[in-house]
Amino acid sequence: MTESGCWGRGVWYPSYAHCVPFSPFFLLLLSCLGCDLLPRPGDTDGVQNQARWVTGGRLVVDTDPRLTIVRLRIDTAPGTAGHDVLLARFDFDPTEGAGGAYTIALGFDFGRLRDLKTGTPYMLGPPPGRIVAHATVTCLCRPLRPDSVRGTYELSRRGMAQFTGRLDARLYFTAWDDSRQHAVYRLKQRIEGVR
Repeated sequence: MTESGCWGRGVWYPSYAHCVPFSPFFLLLLSCLGCDLLPRPGDTDGVQNQARWVTGGRLVVDTDPRLTIVRLRIDTAPGTAGHDVLLARFDFDPTEGAGGAYTIALGFDFGRLRDLKTGTPYMLGPPPGRIVAHATVTCLCRPLRPDSVRGTYELSRRGMAQFTGRLDARLYFTAWDDSRQHAVYRLKQRIEGVR
């Protein structure tokens, strides 16, 4: 008695109606279709150099107006809020030569990351926003104080030690020495978090 199924070039798996071919390339292509590896049209060109994800932490924004410094950090001391928190940093260098480079640091308080559904855009910012977000910018410009982060975050994939999502946000800042001077930075691209 012969085994039912189809064999031949590549690896074949039997199905009820007919045989379906699966080659290693086809399997790789299928697994990459769900990935967000390549930039999408309209994405910013920042390079993510930090992706610290902590469970059981609290996002802290330290401001020192004397030195015009704003620091984002994660507090993991006992008795903290116990949320999923992400600190990320993106470096940009839009022009050749000196003066065009800048760095954006972002802090997110997701609450419970497990409660977020993949493929659903969530609003950033204070309530009614679902995800609390703060940002700082470092540049060769006048010192900027963060105002707000507005936009959406969409979770693409969540694993045990890493998650990936899409960020589409505008970051609003005001000059420390002149409240009439404002700056807006746009950030639209993939963002990752790693434990």
